[in-house]
Amino acid sequence: MTSKIPEPDLGYLQKVLLEMLAIPSPTGFTDTIVRYVAERLEELGIPFEMTRRGTIRATLKGKKNSPDRAVSAHLDTIGAAVRAVKDNGRLTLAPVGCWSSRFAEGSRVSLFTDNGVIRGSVLPLMASGHAFNTAVDELPISWDHIELRLDAYCATRADCESLGISVGDFVAFDPLPEFTESGHISARHLDDKAGVAALLTALKAIVDSGQDLMIDCHPLFTITEETGSGAAAALPWDVSEFVGIDIAPVATGQHSSEHAVSIAMQDSGGPYDYHLSRHLLRLAGDNELPARRDLFRYYFSDAHSAVTAGHDIRTALLAFGCDATHGYERTHIDSLAALSRLLGAYILSPPVFASDAQPAKGSLDRFSHQLEHDTQMESDTRVPSVDSLVGQRSES
Repeated sequence: MTSKIPEPDLGYLQKVLLEMLAIPSPTGFTDTIVRYVAERLEELGIPFEMTRRGTIRATLKGKKNSPDRAVSAHLDTIGAAVRAVKDNGRLTLAPVGCWSSRFAEGSRVSLFTDNGVIRGSVLPLMASGHAFNTAVDELPISWDHIELRLDAYCATRADCESLGISVGDFVAFDPLPEFTESGHISARHLDDKAGVAALLTALKAIVDSGQDLMIDCHPLFTITEETGSGAAAALPWDVSEFVGIDIAPVATGQHSSEHAVSIAMQDSGGPYDYHLSRHLLRLAGDNELPARRDLFRYYFSDAHSAVTAGHDIRTALLAFGCDATHGYERTHIDSLAALSRLLGAYILSPPVFASDAQPAKGSLDRFSHQLEHDTQMESDTRVPSVDSLVGQRSES
């Protein structure tokens, strides 16, 4: 029997989301956003520690400390870095994270030198129709065909060097957030700041409710998801269940919605854990939350990075529905509310298998079983019943 889901404070969710969007945090430039989230955890009275580079590892104590679970959202976003300084004082860029230069064109940005911040615009190499006529429409779409024009006197390479501009300087793209009366939220970098906001809101609701967790839960806030390593080195505990929180693309061929939470069944790394994913689906159904199954073909997550690092854990992925991912993104408060509620239900729920606290040594009695059809169970009297195998969910 799971606890009643505490209602998330959606005003708090929107407030912290807006504040995080104002903090530039391309992968590798995340110190400020880490400090911000750490301060929110301190306000909630949730203890945490940080790795050397800044991944936040928090702990909500439960009645039992094994098996425990982790939920993870990432603080880093896509961005760019200076690849070269051109003779004309313009800068060429390399992407930070995987995204198209199509969405970089026309953006206002901040360039972070070792000494300060310089504003500028990202433009195609042919940016003026008055100068190049229809040739502006014939440029290929690639990072080799755009440049950064700085709002500073830098007409030569020497001018740029005198301003302290160097190869490798970070470039952050303006988020341009807009929260409309319809409930839509548009901005760059909702991936994954909207997921972080939903997680913080779920944690606030649980703390405010005073409800006890059945098992320890470790909220993680990672800083290198966009470049692949994510949660690889973030799990020092006896974690048996790991739920990543990320973005669900709303597009042709996908099943996600801006008005629902998505439970991913598979991504580029392969299928997620059968039992943990269905545990989340059951929680969504039991609590009448709008939920969709989906499969992401061109997509990795923190959960994938934890598995590839060698952790023996069950993984699943929850995601908010979002249009135009890694572009000018849009979601709806409906999806973020559903995500926050489902996270609350999951954190308060019993473990999927209490027996995961220990390896199954020399016996299959406590090992899981995916074939739960009654007809198959009845076809072989030697096969234990489903209840005997899967009914351990709430055992101590």
